[in-house]
Amino acid sequence: MQTIIDKNPDSIELDKSLVDIIEQVAAKMAELYDLKNSEVSITLTDNKNIHALNKKYRNIDRPTDVLSFALNEGEEPNIEGGAPVNVLGDIIISVEKTAKQAEEYGHSVKREIAFLTVHGMLHLLGYDHIEENDRVEMRREEEFIMEKLGISR
Repeated sequence: MQTIIDKNPDSIELDKSLVDIIEQVAAKMAELYDLKNSEVSITLTDNKNIHALNKKYRNIDRPTDVLSFALNEGEEPNIEGGAPVNVLGDIIISVEKTAKQAEEYGHSVKREIAFLTVHGMLHLLGYDHIEENDRVEMRREEEFIMEKLGISR
């Protein structure tokens, strides 16, 4: 899987270990879900930017931890001669919210960013948590992947 990691705004300071864990999560999910010829774009941002996106796309007027924008939702026509890469979509993660939640939950920022990456990737793969049975299924998948990554609470 090709993972494109960017930051916006440029003022965000990124610890290389956070980028490494995001890449590890993407690689593990590519292995587990047969996503070898796939691409995902992950943008690390601040609360201000994710708040604006949350308001614009979900009409929720507050910052959130992660947003996912899937490109494979619904029925798409099969395009012959199209790109050999399955572009899954975009994930936006607030680094500020990640750090705050890690502190609140009593675990590392690395663990929290791994979890949010897993969560965002699962949304791109069609998982959701609006209905209770879907939430339970998604949580089970999150725990399965985190276990395969060797990351515990």
